[in-house]
Amino acid sequence: MIKKLGFLVTVLLLAFPAWSASQSGTISGFVRDSSGVPQMGAVVELLPQLSAGILQPASQTVKAFTNDRGFYSIAKLLPGLYSVKVSAPSFLPTLRERVGIRAGASLMVNITMTNLFEAIQLVTLPTQSDQDDWKWTLRSISNRPVLRVLPDGTTAVVEHANPGDLKGSLALLGGSLGEGFGNSADMSAAFSVERSLLSSGTVRLNGDLGYGSDGAGIPAAVLRTTYTGHFNNFSEPSFSLTALRFNSSDLNTMPAATLQAISLTSSDRVVVGDRLELSVGSELQTIQFLGRVRSFRPFGSADLHLSPNTVFEYQYQSSVPRSAAEDLSGDHLDPASSDPGATGPRMSMTNFSPAVERARHQEISLSQRVGRTNMQIAVFSDAIADPVLTGIGDLSTDSGDILPDIYSGTFNYQGNDFSTRGVRLVLQRKLLSDLTATLDYAYGGVLDLSRPDIQIEDARDFIRTETRQAVAAKFSGTVPKSKTHWTASYRYTGGHILTPVDLFNTSPGQADPYLNFFFRQPIPSSFLAGHLELLIDLRNLLAQGYVPVLAQDGHTVYLVQSARAVRGGLAFSF
Repeated sequence: MIKKLGFLVTVLLLAFPAWSASQSGTISGFVRDSSGVPQMGAVVELLPQLSAGILQPASQTVKAFTNDRGFYSIAKLLPGLYSVKVSAPSFLPTLRERVGIRAGASLMVNITMTNLFEAIQLVTLPTQSDQDDWKWTLRSISNRPVLRVLPDGTTAVVEHANPGDLKGSLALLGGSLGEGFGNSADMSAAFSVERSLLSSGTVRLNGDLGYGSDGAGIPAAVLRTTYTGHFNNFSEPSFSLTALRFNSSDLNTMPAATLQAISLTSSDRVVVGDRLELSVGSELQTIQFLGRVRSFRPFGSADLHLSPNTVFEYQYQSSVPRSAAEDLSGDHLDPASSDPGATGPRMSMTNFSPAVERARHQEISLSQRVGRTNMQIAVFSDAIADPVLTGIGDLSTDSGDILPDIYSGTFNYQGNDFSTRGVRLVLQRKLLSDLTATLDYAYGGVLDLSRPDIQIEDARDFIRTETRQAVAAKFSGTVPKSKTHWTASYRYTGGHILTPVDLFNTSPGQADPYLNFFFRQPIPSSFLAGHLELLIDLRNLLAQGYVPVLAQDGHTVYLVQSARAVRGGLAFSF
C-alpha cells in the first residue's frame, strides 16, 4: 500500500510541471513610437503587482527584448496582475499597470513610447481658456498619457490614464447677450455631461434651457449631443446632433415665427506625421421658420508646422463665428462650441420672407513665436449674402423687415450683400506669468450707413461697403491670491459702422467692439466636491457705436456692431 501511494505521488509530481505549463499565460505585443515606427531592442519588463497588499504568485521580474518588428512575447506566466514596463534609448520608460493574466490565455498588449520632447509638450500644454496655446504644437487628439515616478526613482509615462468616467457642469445665468433674434433666453441654465465610451471615445450632452416661455408654454432651448472618437493616435472623428428652438416676439402677429432647427455636424481631424494637421467637416441644418429652409455649411483648415515655433495655416469657414467674449458657462457648456459647425442659424426678414445668412471666408496666415512673444500676419477674403445686422429698440413686428428678440430688446435687420479682402496683424506678449497683452490691427471692408437718422425701412438703400481700419488691445490675467481670472479689451473703428472689421477673426487678437470686461471668480466651498465660480460678462460697457435710425412712429432706434449687455451667474463643475 505504501509503495502504491509513493508511486502515485511521484507521478503527480512529474505531471504537475506539465500541467502548470499548460495552464500558464502568455503576453505579447508591439512597441512603437508616437508616429508608429517599430522600436527594435526595447526592454520589456513584466513586474508582479501588489493586489490588496499581497504580491502576485510570480516572485521575480521577467524580461524580454523586441525584435526588428518591435514585437515581444513572454510565455509561461502564472495567472495574476502584472505591470508592463518598457524602456528604450531616447524614450521615457512607459508603464502599463494592472495587466491581468488568465490561466491558459494569450494577451496582446501594444505599447507606444514617448520621447522627452513629447513629454514636455504634454505637461506644459496650456488649457483651452489660455490664449498662449497659439497653434505651436499639434493638438492632442488622443487620451494623452501622464508622467509618473516609479518606485525605482525613474520617470515613466503611464498610458491610457483614466481622467474620470463622468464629468459635468451646470451654470445658472441671467442677462441676455444682446445679439438679436436667435440667442439664449435672459434667464437660462446651461449644462454639460461628458462620459468616456469604451476606450476610444467620449459622448457629451450639453445644452442651454431658458426659463421664460412663449405663448405655447415652451421655453427657448438648445440641446446638443456629440460623439468624439480617438483612433490610431492620429484621427479624431466627431459627430453632433443639435436641436434648437428660439421664441418669436409675438405669436399673434407672427404665429409661425418661432425658429426650430435640427442640424447634423460631422468632422474629422487628422495628424499626418509630425508637421501637418488637417481638419474638415460640414453641417447640414433643417430650419423651420415661416416655412422650411435648409442650409449646408462646410468648413476646414490645414496647419503646417514649419518649425516648432512657426505655423502656416489655411482656413475655410461658411458661417460667422461666435462672439469673442468668453463662454460664461465654462468648457463644453455652451451648445455652440468652438468648432465652426456649431453655431445656430442667423436669420433675418424682408417683407415677411425669411432669409438665412450665408457666408464664405478664406484665410491664409503665418504665425511665429519668439521667446515670450507671438506674432501673426494673415490675409483673408470674405463674402456674405443676406448679412444679419443688430439693432436696439422697440419695433413693431408687423413691418415685415424686423425680427425682434423678446429677451434683450434687440432685433435683426437684413443688410446688403458684400464681399471684401483684408489683412490682419496680431502681436501677443506674456508680460508676467499671470498677465498677457495682445494687440490686433485689421484692415478690410465693412457695412457702413452713409446717412443716419433716416427711416429704418429706407436704411438698406443707404448701406454701403466701405474700407475701414480697426485696432484692438486686450489684457488678460489671473489675480494670484484670489485666483480671479479676468479679461479686458477695447476695439475701435471709426464711422457709422454696422459690422466689425475682420468679422471672421478667431485669432488670439479677437475682441468684441469697444469696451468689454470678463470676470471668473472661484468661490471656496468646503461642502461641495466640485468647483464653484462666479461669472460676469460686460460688453460694450460705454454703449459706443450706436448709429441712429427712425422707426415708423418717429422714435429713434439704433443699428450697432455690438449692443451693451450685462450677463452673469454661477457655474458648478465636477
